[in-house]
Amino acid sequence: MPDTLFDPVTLGDLLRVASASDYTRWEDQIRRTGGCADPIHLRGWVLHKDKTTGEVLHHYTTENEPGGRLRVACGNRRASRCPACAWMYAGDTYRLIRAGLAGDEDKDIPATVRDHPRVFATFTAPSFGPVHNRPDRSTCRCGVRHASDDPALGTALDPATYDYAGAVLFNNHASELWMRFVNRLRREIAKRAGLTQRELKEACRVSYGKVAEFQKRGAVHFHAVIRLDGPDGPDSPSPSWATVTLLEDAIRASATHTYSSVSIPAAGDQPARTFQWGRQLDVRPVKAFGDGSNITEQAVASYVAKYATKAAENTGTLDRRIGELSELDRHGVPDHARRLITACRDLDALYPDRRLWAWAHMLGFRGHFSSKSRRYSTTLGALRQARADYRAAQEHAALGLDDREPDTVLVLADWQYAGHGHTPGESALAATIARDLQLNRETAREALRDQLSEERGC
Repeated sequence: MPDTLFDPVTLGDLLRVASASDYTRWEDQIRRTGGCADPIHLRGWVLHKDKTTGEVLHHYTTENEPGGRLRVACGNRRASRCPACAWMYAGDTYRLIRAGLAGDEDKDIPATVRDHPRVFATFTAPSFGPVHNRPDRSTCRCGVRHASDDPALGTALDPATYDYAGAVLFNNHASELWMRFVNRLRREIAKRAGLTQRELKEACRVSYGKVAEFQKRGAVHFHAVIRLDGPDGPDSPSPSWATVTLLEDAIRASATHTYSSVSIPAAGDQPARTFQWGRQLDVRPVKAFGDGSNITEQAVASYVAKYATKAAENTGTLDRRIGELSELDRHGVPDHARRLITACRDLDALYPDRRLWAWAHMLGFRGHFSSKSRRYSTTLGALRQARADYRAAQEHAALGLDDREPDTVLVLADWQYAGHGHTPGESALAATIARDLQLNRETAREALRDQLSEERGC
């Protein structure tokens, strides 16, 4: 049990909830949300009627629910806000990325996509000043060999000379830098294939899925799966000249090309700047599962999914918008993150269109953490809709409505927002439920893994 259970207020509230006559139904609601840490509360009703006869087939109302409310999952992707919903988001992201690498028949993505050239690339930020780090074969510049959990890692060696303004401005323009890179990549591929831009569109399509990650120093960088398809996307074979070597060469050329840069004019005491990707560009081919490589389809999808649920929290910043700098004192934000946040506030007036203060909790970054090209694979929306349809089919079967034609049933509903979250005792119980669910998933996963190993004779 978490330490908060020893708090008298929390313990008293927990006993109140657990001893209530409707606790079983409350627990059932929370289990249905996956143990959501901040569920949305709804009041309302839903009515199923036969269109022809007017017969009421089923009527549900929240009047008989605990507190007169139905609790549904918040759907927040941030693990720091809701681990349960973040787990679901990570699972969807894993399936989305892996479908673009190995195919998914349920989503009309053929397994032949494995034969397309594909790489896993990491694009880093440039340097804004030396920071404490852990070199492989030597000590940090400060003369200390830092432990892996040393809070000094990623912080500036000399805060007085570190370019905090440049760091947050880079974060703020990172998404534009990515799009310029993608546009240049198409040109570099066409040049290597001896084609014009128009001819390239008729022969090849560049597809990608990417996720943003914050380094300890507070600079954002991107991990991306980049794939070459035929003109119709994953359904069409890539042209014969499209190889992994060509793709890797084009990526490296595009990342360092002057076109793949973003220029910012001088403003106030800030000089004009031109941002490009950092020198640490890593491009590796993605291998099929079981060939002995570390960069496999499963490993890449897992890696991307992990970072899809994180933001800038690992730098010490907050996971919500900041109203005023005094909040940093209350939450104990460390000095390096505090200086980056302060830089966002100070630069906001110089670059009003960039909304730096509004995104100070993200250290200036205002792009999507997870995104993909149109034809990379399925979409998060499609995955959620499939899950919703599955649950709706389960509900119809439970209500005895699955033998009726859908267009013969009229569904009327009225829902109203009634709040969100838990009381202290509910929060502790929900966390326990979430841990139980996670343990059950891990147990089932291990059992399946053992079964597959036995079938393969391992």
